Amino acid sequence: MNANVWQKWSLTPLLPPPEPPTDKPVKLSTTGSVPILRRVPTRQKVVFITVDDGMEKDAKFLEMLQDLKTPITMFLANDAIKSDYGYFKRLQQMGNQIQNHTLHHPVISALPLSRQKEEVCGAQKAFTEQYGTPPLFFRPPYGVYNDNTVVAVNECGPRAIICWTEYMRITKLRYQEADKKLRPGDIILTHFLGSEAMTGMFRSLLKQVQQQGFSVARLEDYIQSPRAIPSNRRQTWPRR
Repeated sequence: MNANVWQKWSLTPLLPPPEPPTDKPVKLSTTGSVPILRRVPTRQKVVFITVDDGMEKDAKFLEMLQDLKTPITMFLANDAIKSDYGYFKRLQQMGNQIQNHTLHHPVISALPLSRQKEEVCGAQKAFTEQYGTPPLFFRPPYGVYNDNTVVAVNECGPRAIICWTEYMRITKLRYQEADKKLRPGDIILTHFLGSEAMTGMFRSLLKQVQQQGFSVARLEDYIQSPRAIPSNRRQTWPRR
């Protein structure tokens, strides 16, 4: 670990994450209702950073992640990223996976099932075409969903709904637990920001993770994907 690279970003090196478990704590299936996860069940002192939307595209953040090698999982909305799919391709090439956050970022629970399927299936199709891999996870905008959302996700291809346990708001980490502490397996929500706000937010988040003695692991390393996605599930994208 190159301390000088971390110093460049006014950070000291994080603890390296442990080897991910061979026996993944979450195992997804190609059949049955998708699970809804807010935390990964693990005793390892790791947290997972997820970054949503994609409206802002800060070039310095690409440089920062390339330097620090800190893993993230991206939940992208197609409307937010379609002006520059390539920005997120560069993050994908660093090993960060792209997941489904709908086409237009609506309050999805307010929509009928047919429209929910358009949002989820449409984004699934767009990201598969742009990035070569169908998203495995779905995150509902604003964290709001209903039974129809679960049906839509089941029919469109993602095999888990991922929510969160903490939310990073610029410089402050907001907790859902009353004791305001990180726990092993917590999933942290952040957003793509513009200008210096993105690197500043990420630096502040890493410092708070470090202060509590945690390391950052890759979410996909702790969730076992199905061995195959049935072809009938891949072909449920509605025509627009």
